[in-house]
Amino acid sequence: MNFNNTLKIVRLGRLQFILGGFLFFCAGTLLALLLNAQFNLEKFIMGYAALFAAHLSVSYSNDYFDFEVDQFQKPTRFSGGSGVLVTNPELREFSKNFALFLMGLSIFLAIITTILFQLPVSFFILILSGNLLGWYYSAPPLKLSYNGLSELATALTGFIVPGIGYVVLMGKLDINFIIFAIPLIFYELLFIINVEIPDMEADSFGGKKTAIVTYGRHFGFIIGAIAALIATLSFFFMPLITNIPPINWGMLFIFSLVPLGFGILSARKKSIKKKSALKLANYNILSLSVFIIMVNTYFIYLI
Repeated sequence: MNFNNTLKIVRLGRLQFILGGFLFFCAGTLLALLLNAQFNLEKFIMGYAALFAAHLSVSYSNDYFDFEVDQFQKPTRFSGGSGVLVTNPELREFSKNFALFLMGLSIFLAIITTILFQLPVSFFILILSGNLLGWYYSAPPLKLSYNGLSELATALTGFIVPGIGYVVLMGKLDINFIIFAIPLIFYELLFIINVEIPDMEADSFGGKKTAIVTYGRHFGFIIGAIAALIATLSFFFMPLITNIPPINWGMLFIFSLVPLGFGILSARKKSIKKKSALKLANYNILSLSVFIIMVNTYFIYLI
């Protein structure tokens, strides 16, 4: 394999999404540490390695199964696929096989990690669920993104990804994490809505039934703003339903005003043209990144 093909294969991986997954994973591990879990570097590395392989596989499987849809669009920073297979169809079979290899590696690492560190079966179930959601997001027979379930599938990762980080150090899923995950689920909904917004026309031509294809871009921005609002309200009411002494939930409430502000601004703009909507969607996704970085930084400060 020559250097050019190697670069194309790396581009297929769309590593910008991997960073987001790592930040959500870290949020789970940091929450566990704030609840007096002991940090174990080997657990952290093995747990994330299983997640990393699963997360990376999604890019390769999605580009393979979305090949026809991607013919109708050009890739952007966060949407439209990588574009690699459209111009290099000879790499399609490799992309599918590599995705399957990564899934197998992820499940193998999850089994080894579970046995080695005597983790609960919930760790393995979370890894397996992430792999299945990632594969069937675009793969038959489920084809979740073609059957109106892309938003639900992605929202669930707001529980799965930080849940993996939490369980690997805490050794269990408990009510503290479940409550903490509520706003993260809505942030993942905000994320996928803004990924889908620029792809509306191509997704429609390709037969996808996303919320944006069905109801339009302005509706998508409204749903994104509502998701951000629910997340913000979750942090506002968090002190009433859980008690994690080091955390000042007011700080997370303040951090959440960043994605909420951009979400409301986007909804008010009423942008339905692709060019202007793309700009707003990118801002929304970046605001979500800023939020999770601020949360992780705050948690590290508390530790």
